[in-house]
Amino acid sequence: MKKKLICMLLTAAAAASLTACGGDGSNDSPSASDSSNAAAEQTSSNGAADASAEDSSEGGYKLDKIVMVVDGTLTASVDNGQAELEKQWEEAVGVDLEIQQLDHSGYIDAVGRLFASGDYPDVMIMPADMFAQYLPTGLLWDMTEAYDNADFQKRMLLPEINEALKVKGGGRLYGFAPTYGNGCVTYVKKAWLDALDINADDIKTYDDYYNMLLRFHNEDPDGNGVNGDTYGVVAAGFVGNEAPYINYLPEFWQDAYPGILQGEDGVWYDGFQTEETRAALLRLQQAYAEGAIDPETLTASTKIAREKWFSNDQTGSSGVFTYWAGRWYQTLTDSFVKNDVDAELVQLPPIQEVGAYINREAPVWVIIDDGDGDNSREQAIFDAFFETMMDGDVVQTLWTYGAEDVHWSIHAEEFSTNADDPDKRKDYSYEEGVFHLRPSINDPNSMWTKNLFDPNLVVCELTNGYGDPSELMAAGNKFFAENSKDAPMSPVSETYTNESGTLYDAKLAVITEVVIKGGDVDAAMQTYVSTVGGTIDQCLSELNGQ
Repeated sequence: MKKKLICMLLTAAAAASLTACGGDGSNDSPSASDSSNAAAEQTSSNGAADASAEDSSEGGYKLDKIVMVVDGTLTASVDNGQAELEKQWEEAVGVDLEIQQLDHSGYIDAVGRLFASGDYPDVMIMPADMFAQYLPTGLLWDMTEAYDNADFQKRMLLPEINEALKVKGGGRLYGFAPTYGNGCVTYVKKAWLDALDINADDIKTYDDYYNMLLRFHNEDPDGNGVNGDTYGVVAAGFVGNEAPYINYLPEFWQDAYPGILQGEDGVWYDGFQTEETRAALLRLQQAYAEGAIDPETLTASTKIAREKWFSNDQTGSSGVFTYWAGRWYQTLTDSFVKNDVDAELVQLPPIQEVGAYINREAPVWVIIDDGDGDNSREQAIFDAFFETMMDGDVVQTLWTYGAEDVHWSIHAEEFSTNADDPDKRKDYSYEEGVFHLRPSINDPNSMWTKNLFDPNLVVCELTNGYGDPSELMAAGNKFFAENSKDAPMSPVSETYTNESGTLYDAKLAVITEVVIKGGDVDAAMQTYVSTVGGTIDQCLSELNGQ
């Protein structure tokens, strides 16, 4: 593709990249295997794909190649069957596909650098906050008509997900969400509850929850004979750098929401400068000082936090971990089994002060607009990529489960996991024609679970009947659906787009001062206002149309 983006758009993208915060993965939705955080080699795409000129015989755009940028939510990484996935997609669609998988924990920064360099992909995934930041830049193609007329509309199960995205785009659709967002629930180790004679049904209020954390720290829930060498809860950061910000420590944040959000009266305000946030910071301060929160929480990535939680050495671990619902109920349980740790987990209903867990805004897929005023290229990309993505059959199965006979199969076969360990060995046997997942390529002792889509969250029906969820996964999805509410809408403002990284850094400075150092919350808040108050006022002015 010839890059025809005007200078104004290049400048806007560069500005966004320069202010993107340097994430540590603290609020990234992780993939089902540890390898999902491995970055694919970042090769140059020479802008987006080099498609051929118009096919004059048909009067349409001849698309030869699609360059796709994705984060770690694509589980079929370079060392986990990505080449086979790419090959099977190309065979099904008839277009060359180049997958550029960027590091999951630094995805926002990496995309910002990519855009600033002028190396634009054709299609890419954007988390909700990132989508809101880039929406005003003009870089994203308006796919409204393509979406409304798509063949997959007849298989649509959840049209409201993308209709809500139209509201964010002023009635136009600039990104497609193939799944709904999902969210986190609080898991508790049943073995630790039993060891201290705690009944999970009695954990109904914050005081109940906090006292449980203190007992996990002060007593001996792991049974190693030592008091005080364990913690109550571990998390990937005290606050996230993308919405919904508070999903890893909801019991402490409660009714506080440390982002710019819209009130019931329609007026936007800074949720970080509220009494609710001050109260949340003081709860976190107390919990950190008293050992209820693992001190690694300040810097832990999602990978570090979860691996510490299910480690085969439970010394220094925690009894509580708030993490993604549904399939992660199964994946976390499998990880405990693999590490020979008691695997039974309790999903804790939201305490009274929380009320409901947060269903985050869904990540979206976007098409980069080349700015030439001709939609033929973008329409061709939509037809090749998005129409097939939701075809209900071959290609949707690729994005859902991965490559056939690599990640999953319908052919008769037998295999074992942990074949050399009599205590952990599990044998599998399938007849011809029965859909089943296979062991992960980079970890043959772990079963593959999904590729890009959680099959339980897709907005379009998978018509071939593949992949019924496990009992734990189904129970996790049901539990979350019954105990969740939608996250607040993310703001869309030019200043917010350019300064969101600065705002996050200022919030993190307050949290570090108050929670880690035990500083005065009012003094820290005053520093926050002195540092970014003017920027916040400008954001609010733009959002409120003043």
